[in-house]
Amino acid sequence: MPTIAIVFGVLLSALGLGAYLGTASQSITALIPAFLGAPILLCGILGGIFPKARMHVMHVAVLLGLLGTAGGLGMGLPKLGTLIAGTAERPIAVSLQLAMGAISLAFVAFCVKSFIDARRARNS
Repeated sequence: MPTIAIVFGVLLSALGLGAYLGTASQSITALIPAFLGAPILLCGILGGIFPKARMHVMHVAVLLGLLGTAGGLGMGLPKLGTLIAGTAERPIAVSLQLAMGAISLAFVAFCVKSFIDARRARNS
């Protein structure tokens, strides 16, 4: 599970840094995926270093993933129609919101599967 958090933390951080540097944006909001990815990455690292705290740290990571899913998809999906029609005011921002939401949703799905597998293993 910590490995999954590290991978998705790096993905989100790269998305944010790529958005900020790649679009020459002067807006700090382009770094929002990185602001979400860095704590998830840190949770993954801490979960690997401190096995006794792993459960708690991974629950914090999945909470951050839920926030990323809600924020990304909550902001991006209502604008998807304008993106497809080519009339979006800021198409790159909408695309990045959807990407952050999708990456975060995949992370949450992996976390839920891992939590279920851990519970089954503990009960067996």
